[in-house]
Amino acid sequence: MTSTQSTSLVNTFGLTDEQIMMRDSVLAILDRALPQHSIRELDEAKAFPHAAYDALAEAGFLGLPFPEDLGGAGGSFTDLTVFLEALGYHYAGLAQGVMTSLIYAGQHVAMFGQPEVKKEFVPKIAAGKIKLALAMSEPGTGSDLAGVKTSAVRDGGEWVINGTKVWITCAHVADYLVVVTKTDPSAQRHRGMTTFLVPADAPGVSVKPLSMLGRRTSTTNEVFFDNVRIPANYILSEENGAWKNLMACLGKERLTLAAISAGNCFRITEYARDYAQQRIAFGQPVSDFQVIQHKLVDMHMMAETARQSAYRVAALLDGGQDAIIETSMAKITCTDNNFKCADMGLQILGGAGYSMEYDMQMFFRDSRVGPIGGGSNEIQRNIIAKRIGL
Repeated sequence: MTSTQSTSLVNTFGLTDEQIMMRDSVLAILDRALPQHSIRELDEAKAFPHAAYDALAEAGFLGLPFPEDLGGAGGSFTDLTVFLEALGYHYAGLAQGVMTSLIYAGQHVAMFGQPEVKKEFVPKIAAGKIKLALAMSEPGTGSDLAGVKTSAVRDGGEWVINGTKVWITCAHVADYLVVVTKTDPSAQRHRGMTTFLVPADAPGVSVKPLSMLGRRTSTTNEVFFDNVRIPANYILSEENGAWKNLMACLGKERLTLAAISAGNCFRITEYARDYAQQRIAFGQPVSDFQVIQHKLVDMHMMAETARQSAYRVAALLDGGQDAIIETSMAKITCTDNNFKCADMGLQILGGAGYSMEYDMQMFFRDSRVGPIGGGSNEIQRNIIAKRIGL
């Protein structure tokens, strides 16, 4: 069986003509630059999909979330959702790499960098000339972001950074790191934090790739900072004021996670459907059996539910709403449904699903990180509980 899909299940009704053209163009570019048969080869080699990333950059798509005066396209939240849903549909590993550079890290530069830093770096990010990673989590502070211990101390016209970060996605291919530090160790939680832009090749920076279960083309890393010196103007927040900036970026970050997972739900569902239509058992395709049909219907329902929740958040954000509850809901719904679809798809394929010869095992591995990363789904439920007065 090949992983080429016959008929797409994605209903694009409600998108503008321009958004549909964008989606079609993105998928056409990726079909050429990252054909489905080569994705698993990259996964097995744990190699970043540079050719596909560069092709998207050349076509101008990496500028979508950045303002026009900084070399971007000034896209809406809905435009961004269309783009990342398409990436997630084609390959979630590439989508994660793009999201990490443009959204997780890039938005901190575009929104909070010094004017001269924005002018220098944002056009390069939008053009795909440099990649970024967000260095936030630490060995003892995953979900507890307020507990970061990596320090930054002012020394004349420079800052000196020391500490360790872990689970840092794409740090191994990043040219620059957006690093969350503690600049006032005596400050209360959520205070005394500052964010900096750090060259990945600066003296004292070392990156160690980690061996992960899934998303192996955009793997995570340990990052060590040993007396790393950076210019004072590489600060990306007010001194000791990074917390509010980190919170300001969460809506866009969680929307992109939701969009990627929604797109991937459709890829998995179509892959399982196509396999079931080709697999003959008891003299007929297994797709003729009601038990298989019901599984595929449930997967399609989960994919569509995920997609609608992502676009609902995009519409709210485009309308100027903070959408805090809805964003957390979408992140939970989309990432949970992504893994459920992969689990059910693996069951439909049976032994083939458990085999490394088929893509379903990769979908299964790649989807499992969704409920963990980007603020675990347990943390998202805590956020919703607080917002509804619990």
